Amino acid sequence: MRRRLILSVITLLIVVGIVIPAAAQEGEVKQVTIMHYFSGELGNKAIAEIITNFTAEHKDFVILSNPIGHEDFKTTILIMLAGDEPPDFFSYWAGARVQFVVDAGRLAPIDDMWESAALDDIIPASLVSGATMYNGQHYLIPFNYHFAGFFYNPQVFADAGITALPTTWDEFLAACETLKAAGVAPIALGSMNRWPAQFWFDYLLLRTAGPEYRARLMAGEAAYTDPEVVRAMEMWKELVDKEYFYPDANAYDWTDAANQVANGEAGMTLMGTWITGYWDGMDQVAGENYDVFPFPTIDEGVPMAAVGPVDGWVLTAGAKHPDNAKELMTYLISDLDAQAIWAKGQGALAANANVDQAIYSSVMIKALDNVKAADTFAFNYDLATTPPMAEGGLDLFAKFMDDPSGFQGYLEETEAIAVEVFEK
Repeated sequence: MRRRLILSVITLLIVVGIVIPAAAQEGEVKQVTIMHYFSGELGNKAIAEIITNFTAEHKDFVILSNPIGHEDFKTTILIMLAGDEPPDFFSYWAGARVQFVVDAGRLAPIDDMWESAALDDIIPASLVSGATMYNGQHYLIPFNYHFAGFFYNPQVFADAGITALPTTWDEFLAACETLKAAGVAPIALGSMNRWPAQFWFDYLLLRTAGPEYRARLMAGEAAYTDPEVVRAMEMWKELVDKEYFYPDANAYDWTDAANQVANGEAGMTLMGTWITGYWDGMDQVAGENYDVFPFPTIDEGVPMAAVGPVDGWVLTAGAKHPDNAKELMTYLISDLDAQAIWAKGQGALAANANVDQAIYSSVMIKALDNVKAADTFAFNYDLATTPPMAEGGLDLFAKFMDDPSGFQGYLEETEAIAVEVFEK
């Protein structure tokens, strides 16, 4: 693993052209090692640009940045933390995954940095309370956040005769039927890597059982065999049975689903705002080639939740260069140019509230407005429950999309995992 890390770092340094500054060559070295899961073309490019800008201003810094594929990162970082060569800091998903490594004693609190950088003045209060605090201390610096909603092809909707976006479940079902009658798959889903399917479970449960029940399920205080969960799965199954999904979801990745929407094979996909960065890279125009609407209301009176992840940075308990790491971490959240570069390049909402909203497209403004209008912000499934439980749940979703008829048995299997994980 260590050899792989070193080779990855060397490769990145060659690719992005990061060199040791003159001051560092003369011995005044401030080294920082980073690991992150922004390994896609857009994310890697944005990170490289931000690091280049930082080192231009801080010529005594040497930054060793190691990107790892999104899914591989989930396991690799835990192995690194258990070893004797952890990075100084790394990207991580706010929520249960951070709590998991905090409880394992693998992260260092950053309250001193938080106070000295006056981060309460630039980070929205909702992010501070929901994403950065664990066991009463600050552990995570938010880098960005996302909103999961229905991203759709306006031309496909218009050609099918859909003139008003659905706001209720009945209206949503009617829109799906209209699209299907027009010869278009209403919904694209690429669940090859399991996680894209989770947003369906999240929203169906949140819009029916509500955020409080869902939080109990995520914490092991409710059961996957409960009527609330069964109802959500039955509603999901109805969509599959009516052939509203593009066939063979597990054969495709989320980018394949995005392509199906872009080329008119499907009408919409339930995905996070990072899809806008992907489409922008294909020269799709926000508001013309793609747009967004929120998951519709199902049961009146249930608090409206917005779902999405918060990406952030955390400091390892065994960091060899903690002061240098804190300096760079502060820059990543405080520097407005860095925040703007990241938000635009990644199709994300900036964590710094002072970023000029002019950087956002009309679609991203709608996403931001939906988050502001929501009664609560909920982390998506695999960030809302513990990593071991998340694996069991993601397997449930993949099995369901392969054969929804067996969902009752899948729920029983998942509850058996929950009993073991939460020691019920």
